[in-house]
Amino acid sequence: MQIDSRTTDDILILELTEARLDAACAVGFKEQVRELCGGHGGRVVLDMAKVDFLDSSGLGALVSVMKGLDGRTLELARTRGAVSRVLDLTRMDRVFAIHDDLPGGAAPGQDAA
Repeated sequence: MQIDSRTTDDILILELTEARLDAACAVGFKEQVRELCGGHGGRVVLDMAKVDFLDSSGLGALVSVMKGLDGRTLELARTRGAVSRVLDLTRMDRVFAIHDDLPGGAAPGQDAA
C-alpha cells in the first residue's frame, strides 16, 4: 500500500492512495504508518478520501496504529460511503476523531510554507 505524507502546521497528514484497506494490505499498512509517524509528536490525520472499502482487518489495523501513537488519537478525514457505514456500525466513530475535511484547510498535495 502506498501512503503519501506531508506535514502542515504540525499535523502529519497521511493520504491513503488505494481504494481498499483490508486483510491483503493491513500488515503493510500498519508498518508503513508506524514508520511515517516515527519522530512526529503532533497530530496524525489519515486522509481516507480514496478508500471505498474497509473490512475488519483494516479496522483492526487502524486501531493498532492508534494504540501505537502513545496516547495520541489517530484522526480520520474524508471518510465516505461504505467506510463511513463500517465506522458507524462498529461504533468506531466514537473512538476516532472523524473530520469531513482535512484540518487546517490542508489541501492534498500541498506542504506548509
